[in-house]
Amino acid sequence: MIKEQNEQINKRKILITGTAGFIGFHLAQKLLKRGDTVIGLDNINDYYDVNLKYARLKELGIDKNEIEDNKLIFSKIFPNHKFIKMDLADTKSVYELFEKENFDAVCNLAAQAGVRYSIENPHAYIDSNIKGFMNILEACRHNDVKNLSYASSSSVYGLNKSQPFKTSNHTDHPVSLYAATKKSNEMMAHTYSHLYNIHTTGLRFFTVYGPWGRPDMAPMLFADAILNDRAIKVFNHGNMSRDFTYIDDIVDGIIKVIDNPSMQSSSFDPKNPNPSISSAPYKIYNIGNNAPVSLLDFIKTIETSIGREAKKNFMDMQDGDVVSTYADTNDLIKDFDYKPATNLTDGIAQFIKWYRKFYSN
Repeated sequence: MIKEQNEQINKRKILITGTAGFIGFHLAQKLLKRGDTVIGLDNINDYYDVNLKYARLKELGIDKNEIEDNKLIFSKIFPNHKFIKMDLADTKSVYELFEKENFDAVCNLAAQAGVRYSIENPHAYIDSNIKGFMNILEACRHNDVKNLSYASSSSVYGLNKSQPFKTSNHTDHPVSLYAATKKSNEMMAHTYSHLYNIHTTGLRFFTVYGPWGRPDMAPMLFADAILNDRAIKVFNHGNMSRDFTYIDDIVDGIIKVIDNPSMQSSSFDPKNPNPSISSAPYKIYNIGNNAPVSLLDFIKTIETSIGREAKKNFMDMQDGDVVSTYADTNDLIKDFDYKPATNLTDGIAQFIKWYRKFYSN
């Protein structure tokens, strides 16, 4: 019986948006290897080095020279994979893709990322994170796609000082536009779950690291600076901590959610509503390591793995940032027995190994 269920799962066609991105690439690769049909989508914007994005796509068998706007191309490695370069804000093209492909499930990871960048370029976040997500919701509604998972963020906790962060906490005080757009995504998803019975699951990612990571994130910034004998910026004078989670553990959690769409909660109380559940098929999870690490300890782990001490410039706190993140993952543990398996030392070692090979450093 279990074998039959797994075979049914692996015959699904899944749209993953953001497959040129860090998490989307790893998710697509793992789903393809287990037998799912995956349509990857990304607009390949220049928020960071597009060469890294094309290199990830190459690992999925996508030839850079064949990529054209709004054209599906076949993978040269995975017969069950196609990719399309598309902007989610392009309403007409998104609708046409959904009508043509008949997806069984959608995992929306495409978004304009970055807390600090949202202060400099706010309109990019409205186009991608609000309009783009609206197009996904409408396309699911009109094409009978009932299984939608999507990326939210630990940034939604904002001014909340009660830790660990719990999904039952209210998240009404964001401190960046990026966080506000992710909070908006959760509210939009709930509306569509309620009105159209779309099973939506939001995943509040905590700090994700590992091979093929984003160059604007701390692990890449630190590794690059240390290996090239430059000073690293240590914000808030090092008095910060993050719930660092290795990419493989994140992907395992996402797949559990894709395989088990949200359901209505029998414990939802409309007179005292828990914001992470609903009488609609809607759910919010934290997905993290449930173990915050101080910034200075994180830097020390990278120094040890590289074998070189970092030069450090201690600086004040940045606008839009928070001092600490700490994920309460009890819901994921209870529902899926979710337990991250990668400790920080091993995860950083794998990341540095990849970094040295990819950048020949």
